[in-house]
Amino acid sequence: MEINNLEKNNQIEINNEIINEQEQKSFLETTIGKVINAGIDIGIRAILPDFIEDQVINIKDNLFNYGLKEGIQKTVTDAIDLGKSAIGIFTGNFESISQMQSAVQAGGLIDGVSSLLDTVVEKVQQTGIIDYNIANTLKQGKNIILNNIESNIEKTFTNQIESMDNLEKYIEDWKKDFNKKDFNAMEKTYQKLEKELKNLIPMEKAISQARIIENLHTLIKNNGQDFNLSSEQIELAEKLI
Repeated sequence: MEINNLEKNNQIEINNEIINEQEQKSFLETTIGKVINAGIDIGIRAILPDFIEDQVINIKDNLFNYGLKEGIQKTVTDAIDLGKSAIGIFTGNFESISQMQSAVQAGGLIDGVSSLLDTVVEKVQQTGIIDYNIANTLKQGKNIILNNIESNIEKTFTNQIESMDNLEKYIEDWKKDFNKKDFNAMEKTYQKLEKELKNLIPMEKAISQARIIENLHTLIKNNGQDFNLSSEQIELAEKLI
């Protein structure tokens, strides 16, 4: 039985869907949150080049303790929600990574981070934890932080798009190897597919196909590389998603 015949049955039932809206949002919030965090860290070092490591860490920790950590999370969440509405997604999942990218841009993420930095730096300065000169230097150099964050977010989405392209290629390669009954080639492709999946933003269409392949690959491997799968086994593989 050729793997292409599975395409007819590749529509996943609603009660078995593997990707939901919250899963995508959570992944996106975490990924962008890490990029913002790293951008602030690198930015502070660039703005205050003469400061030693402990001083930079202390400044960053104080900013986080006075609202930056919670502020980043809320800013990212708000940007995603606002961006989805702005591009016309009111319910349901993102259908592509470029759609996610458009939503983040439309949601005003960078402007939100800019306002957040102003608020937090001002608050920390007023407490006397950092002096006026340091606070003023951070405010004046804020664009260094924002440019770094924006650049890294763009890079993150570019990498995600490349990973999705790779995943789709590996899916097609695995199907070809399956039809040739070449398990060694399937195994090599499968390992590449698994590696790509680990860092990929959940996207229902491609990942649902990848899960079918995972199930079929495991069945064949556990059957001693026997390709004589029953129709029930193929059906089970699809339902295991």
